[in-house]
Amino acid sequence: MRFDQHTLVLLVRPPDAPELSPAEADALQDAHLAFRADLRDQGYLVGGGPLVDQDDETLRGISVMSVDPARARELCSADPAVRAGRLAVQVMTWMVPAGNIHFEPVPAPRSMAEASADD
Repeated sequence: MRFDQHTLVLLVRPPDAPELSPAEADALQDAHLAFRADLRDQGYLVGGGPLVDQDDETLRGISVMSVDPARARELCSADPAVRAGRLAVQVMTWMVPAGNIHFEPVPAPRSMAEASADD
């Protein structure tokens, strides 16, 4: 059997994440979303988003990247939320039967206001 390999990046809240005021947290979240949308626009990020209803609340989001794990780590380490210490990255290779997973190019929100806007 043939397998496709995808690079996964888990965004994790570290135990020593700095506390931020609501205004600081909102600004950082918007910077994070804009950064992720830029990665998508550049073709590095093929899918991703926040995690909800997870058993481990430190797991905050997941990304499927179009690059090898080393490049994914490099790219995701430049995320403003990672640089601020609010998130950390865990990078891995995900193997699935060839042709099993397909991603469509869709726009990504660049801010919380855009993410919560009604259609």
